[in-house]
Amino acid sequence: MPVQQNNQVDVKSWKLAPHVEALKASIIREILKISSQPGVINFAGGLPAPELFPLEDMKLATADAIDKYGAACVQYSLSAGIPILRELIAKRATERGEATSMGNILLTSGAQQGIELMGRIFLAPGDYVLVENPTYLGALQAFNFYQARYATVEMDDEGMIIDQLEAQIKKYHPKLIYTVSNFQNPTGITMTKERRVALIEIAGKYGIPIVDDNPYGDIRFSGEPVPTLKSIGGDAVIVLRTFSKVMAPGIRLGWMNGPVPMLAQVEKVRQCADLHPNALVQHMVYEYVAAGKLEPHIEIIKDNYRNKRDVMMETMRNEFPEEIKSPVPDGGMFLWCELPAHVSAKDLLPKAVELKVAYVYGEPFYPNGGGENTFRLNFSNAQPDAIVEGITRLGKLFKKHI
Repeated sequence: MPVQQNNQVDVKSWKLAPHVEALKASIIREILKISSQPGVINFAGGLPAPELFPLEDMKLATADAIDKYGAACVQYSLSAGIPILRELIAKRATERGEATSMGNILLTSGAQQGIELMGRIFLAPGDYVLVENPTYLGALQAFNFYQARYATVEMDDEGMIIDQLEAQIKKYHPKLIYTVSNFQNPTGITMTKERRVALIEIAGKYGIPIVDDNPYGDIRFSGEPVPTLKSIGGDAVIVLRTFSKVMAPGIRLGWMNGPVPMLAQVEKVRQCADLHPNALVQHMVYEYVAAGKLEPHIEIIKDNYRNKRDVMMETMRNEFPEEIKSPVPDGGMFLWCELPAHVSAKDLLPKAVELKVAYVYGEPFYPNGGGENTFRLNFSNAQPDAIVEGITRLGKLFKKHI
């Protein structure tokens, strides 16, 4: 006789691991649920502009990959990624001043997997990670899974305040230093060359690896370029990069550039998770980049984002109360805003959603609390007319409550 199915299982009685039960859902994802109703102008996400995705070229590159490589495109593949793409990425990095060979490159399922792998490799429960304050929320989520704690260093317009760094290292003995050195998420700030040099010197003094999360580095649309941490620090720096911001995020392909012995450990660990990156996507991306399509496309992205940033900044100057402060980013996708100290961006968000506009309040980006009066705006995923309308609505709200 067939076994009778019981559809009344009490799933809540199942015992999950304590560190899983302690995890919280992404605040940004929750805000996106709230703000996804029709008519809402959404500055909350971190989404690239969908109208710029190179769909036709990706379609051609996919067909070329299947024609050239056949079944290899969809067969099990190497855990570190296909050699031809790793070689191409290494060549591109070397041309930008980062001496890199194929052995330094390990492909990942987006830069987010690279962050998660850093947590797996380095962190035991209770270990400290040194981070900028504020820092990228996705990194905090990944490190929280491994029950990390945080030593924080404040920021100013030149990035991490290096004068605070050594004292925090001596006090907390962090296992790694995590930074978003270019067009930081959430602040948009870029670390200066002088501070990069000082960071590398201090980290080297104490033998601490630097993880430079650099998804936005190619999207500089104003200001002077700054040497990368990798070009200054070499093997002292592990770089995380991605195709998400310069092609399309849904392809979920990034890479790690680090010392060969360390990547051998990472390769073993990632085999426990997903064996290897998507083979078809790797071959498609290789054909796209090898055909010379990537660099011209990045220029299109830069022009588009520069215009959107300028529209948002100009509208903020016209519509926001002068008490709201916001640094001007030279690239990336975000503007960071600071309200007067007594005003809570979290409390104002429901009122903003009532006006059909959304942002991300800043508290979740501060691992040890704080930032109640801050919020982040994404300018890349809205059209200029929507930016003007959304910022105008927010301006009316802030004038009423400041």
